[in-house]
Amino acid sequence: MAKRDYYEILGLARGAGSDEIKKSFRNRARQLHPDNKESGDEAAFKELAEAYEVLSDEQKKASYDRYGHEGVKGSTRDFDNVDFSSFQGFGMEDIIDALFGGGMRGGFSGGGGASRSGPRQGAHLRYDLDLEFLDSVFGLEKKITVKRLEDCTTCEGSGATPGSNLSTCNTCQGQGQVKQLVNMLFMQSYQIIACPDCSGSGKKIEKPCKDCKGAGQTRKSREFDVKVPAGVKDGDRLKLQGAGDKGPRGGTFGDLFVVLNVRDHPEFVRDGFTIHVKQVISFSMAALGAEILVPTVEGAKVLKVPAGTQSSSQLVMRDLGVPHLNNPSRRGDHVVHVVVETPTKLSGEERKLLEQLAEIRHEKLKVAAPVADKTESASDSTATPAKESGGSKKKKSQEAAAEPVEAEDKGIFDKIVDVFRPKE
Repeated sequence: MAKRDYYEILGLARGAGSDEIKKSFRNRARQLHPDNKESGDEAAFKELAEAYEVLSDEQKKASYDRYGHEGVKGSTRDFDNVDFSSFQGFGMEDIIDALFGGGMRGGFSGGGGASRSGPRQGAHLRYDLDLEFLDSVFGLEKKITVKRLEDCTTCEGSGATPGSNLSTCNTCQGQGQVKQLVNMLFMQSYQIIACPDCSGSGKKIEKPCKDCKGAGQTRKSREFDVKVPAGVKDGDRLKLQGAGDKGPRGGTFGDLFVVLNVRDHPEFVRDGFTIHVKQVISFSMAALGAEILVPTVEGAKVLKVPAGTQSSSQLVMRDLGVPHLNNPSRRGDHVVHVVVETPTKLSGEERKLLEQLAEIRHEKLKVAAPVADKTESASDSTATPAKESGGSKKKKSQEAAAEPVEAEDKGIFDKIVDVFRPKE
């Protein structure tokens, strides 16, 4: 009988994510578990468990998506040997942990797919590489030193003293693996494990190699060139294929994953491919406009500040940000956050000039205290004519005196700019 599609068993479309797979398994497992008197179905539950075992494992899932059932043949456990009646009284989380968690995943096998006596790929290794901020922007090449397992040069990976004999292991009869009955909590199953007497080699070493103590491998330091591309970010991983541990008994090398740790920059903040920086300017620069030097990843660059720029404005310098990882010819922007600095201490000349500017702009630096209502109503009949007369005279006086001030307006403003212009 042909096996059903694993996605169909879980009621999902191809390409479903891990969260969808887990959620669907939980819902269907509650319905199909033999402990459920209304809808329990042990055969369907075993089928569901097998589908979940494959689709919840990224490597198995990728192989199944590409090759179907043939791609995962021999890599799933034999759920027919699992006594599901012993799950009675346990919650779904306990069942999931017992079937797929706690280091048991992949340990149960109906055909020995998890433990084999033949050559196996070596373990993958991890190396943490610290990078400066600018190195992550522009990339670099760096040499790293890694200690990895390699075949012992003395015994050439056999584990035996050169010239000594290797005999067939009596425990596993040269198979390298044995079948073991395992009882864990509320489940019982057969587990295929590496033979404990020959460590899975199928051969018995009479005289172990002195250099590797019979392991067949020793750890050695090796140098590798790492090419960090432009545009990487903190947490990115680079894969060096074949730079990991050597597999036992003639197995292939595993891979080395270089994890990048990018240090923070004292001035720049990165957001995707955009770089942000804060730039303080003076009052006169903001009011009149100016050309200033702004720090960028390529060094100081000239930025034109428009007249009338307000504090917290953002000025964009195009194509001076981070290069795109897969297309370094494209770059993000450099965003300058302008902060207009207000002087905290003023000299006598500075204060006088600012007061004159406030007078020219008709800005009141003080507000007169409000007059009580009773006083105003009592003096309305007599004070109004006098105020009008006095006010009229005062207004004329102000208008007469205003002409020379307006004529000097430009000169005063120039003086203010000179005072607050940054000293070179």
